[in-house]
Amino acid sequence: MNFNYLILSYFDKNKRDLPWRDTIDPFRIWLSEIILQQTRVDQGMKFYNNFIQEFDTIFDLAKADEQKVLKLWQGLGYYSRARNLHFTAQHIATELNGVFPSNFTDLKKLKGVGDYTAAAIASIVNKEAVPAVDGNMFRVFARYFNIDDDISSPKTKKIFWDLGMEIIDQKRPGDFNQAVMDLGATICTPKLPKCDICPLNESCEALRLNKVLDLPVKLKKTKISNRFLHFIVIENDDKIALCKRNGNDVWRNLFTFPLVETTTDLLDKGFVLETELDDNLSFISEEKHILSHQNLFIKYWKLNVSLVEINNLAKDLAFEMISFNDIEHYPLPKPIEKFINKYYLD
Repeated sequence: MNFNYLILSYFDKNKRDLPWRDTIDPFRIWLSEIILQQTRVDQGMKFYNNFIQEFDTIFDLAKADEQKVLKLWQGLGYYSRARNLHFTAQHIATELNGVFPSNFTDLKKLKGVGDYTAAAIASIVNKEAVPAVDGNMFRVFARYFNIDDDISSPKTKKIFWDLGMEIIDQKRPGDFNQAVMDLGATICTPKLPKCDICPLNESCEALRLNKVLDLPVKLKKTKISNRFLHFIVIENDDKIALCKRNGNDVWRNLFTFPLVETTTDLLDKGFVLETELDDNLSFISEEKHILSHQNLFIKYWKLNVSLVEINNLAKDLAFEMISFNDIEHYPLPKPIEKFINKYYLD
């Protein structure tokens, strides 16, 4: 039996019951794929349902304020996905009259849509026979066909793409791609593959050669940087200071406490605008927050100052005082959300 027959038979009997599989509406397929980039299905499901409940069509999403979109995205991380989602919704609604591109090449022109996402949408919605090459496909193909090329190399991606183009089911390309996704997510997993119940186990080369855990090969290591962030908590009555993050840095357009970043975990005297305020600082807590390319060592400091001093600081630290009753409308990074929930909203 060939790969296609085995994997599609498995899919027909065991495919996961996911809300975006009940439709070929490109808006819903696109939304699900953007959410599931670097996100597990069980985690992304809630966010997908929340977005669909809030935005029934791409026009509804396009008309939304970015702050509302980021708030709905809060907790998913990789916030550039949310900003690209909103931008692309506006582009399709205004420039394309709400009509999604109908092929892989044109889908790739959309902001935030790469090869994998374009292939997933094109194959599911338009039955275009293009392989959705992602981590799942790398793993399933590498093991089944015993491919030991380094998947961090661009040359290797072409090897998998060419193989996918060769074997993808021409009549059911969307189901083929989703079958590979499901198999990779539930059975052919990275660390504890369930080879004993895998539908491909009788013809899997890696299993035959006892190489399952050696594949796929990934040699390039992601460089991780350490950053030391000191958040200054300033409050007055029922309000707390929040800043909107700008620039092209982590958490762009989300709200945090006023921030001082240092090159070590030490907080130097004189970091506040007026050095005499240093004595008003008191340490609250610390945590380590891990992102894909960064380790964030975070400390929280309480700054006890008068309302007059708050107004003076606000001009230089670019914050505004937000009522605790209104915080639910502001998109927050996960560490800030956790801190506020623990110390102020419990």
